[in-house]
Amino acid sequence: MPQLWAVLVTAVVVALLAVYLVWTAGRVERLQTRAESAARALDAHLLRRAAAAAVLAEKRYGVELYAAARIALDAVPEEREAAENDLTRQLRAVRLDPADPACEAVIAASRRLALSRQVHTDLVRDARTARSRPLVRLCRMGRRRPWPRYFDIDDPTLALPADIPTGGGTRAG
Repeated sequence: MPQLWAVLVTAVVVALLAVYLVWTAGRVERLQTRAESAARALDAHLLRRAAAAAVLAEKRYGVELYAAARIALDAVPEEREAAENDLTRQLRAVRLDPADPACEAVIAASRRLALSRQVHTDLVRDARTARSRPLVRLCRMGRRRPWPRYFDIDDPTLALPADIPTGGGTRAG
């Protein structure tokens, strides 16, 4: 009878360990998939901002902003961060009027890009944390996919000029 209990306890432990490993593998896979989806969304927002900046430069701000936008649109992945940082610097150097539809499109695209970048950073951090756990590395979970990479750019949010009203009121305390 004691052997039966030993076998039963061993079977339960092995079953619980298997369930935990399957759950962990699924979690690593889901986090990896979400990080890849966030990277694609970030890329789409980067392209939208660069395209809006190119349109704005054609209408108003000239060659330097247009060149930075075109370089950002045409950049290969290895040069993308530098190109986007340059575009951000060029956009901060010009005075954007929120009343102008072209400027408003760039401002809105920059805000969406900032949010997308934050989501991407959070998901990459979570995926890297999950993949760096000892059990995950020991069992080589997630080895079929490359490690998620951060996209390190300056904060793309553009500050509005202080003297231009944005339609929001002030709150009295």
